[in-house]
Amino acid sequence: MVASLVLTTRTRRPLAVWVGVSCAFVLHVVLAVTIGSVLRELPERPVQLAVATLFLVGGVLLLRAEDEPDDDRELGEILRTSSFRSIALMSASVVGLAEFGDLTQLATAGIATRYHEPVAVALGAWCALASVAALAVTAGSWIVRRVPLRLVRRVAGGLFLVFGVATAIAAFT
Repeated sequence: MVASLVLTTRTRRPLAVWVGVSCAFVLHVVLAVTIGSVLRELPERPVQLAVATLFLVGGVLLLRAEDEPDDDRELGEILRTSSFRSIALMSASVVGLAEFGDLTQLATAGIATRYHEPVAVALGAWCALASVAALAVTAGSWIVRRVPLRLVRRVAGGLFLVFGVATAIAAFT
């Protein structure tokens, strides 16, 4: 979602960014659900342990993440004069690459392994991602001024650790 926020602040075209990001998330979710559905066919305990490990690693990565400085002012000027289509395509490309293999994709794959409803999981995951992207492009700059990104990362990291431990416990019960 940070990419959505950055793209919006640079382009000042939230709808174009949201359309591109939402399109990227369609591919993101379909891939995750497909992988999760394939993993579901494997023995349950190893899959649960793998999912638990992914959640735990993701939680640690979020807790250890550092803020990255950003100085590309010229790029912002170029992007502000670009067309809706080019901004949407650029947003889809950036987010598609940046989010590939990320925690939300791993979580979606994990949920798909647990439930035998791939369409429902895909639709739910896409709706959640598109909604959060809409929030990022509309209220993101306001949120960033009031809620430190570090706090958001720590809360998310803590939640992923809880999910990882809960999944590991479920593997042995």
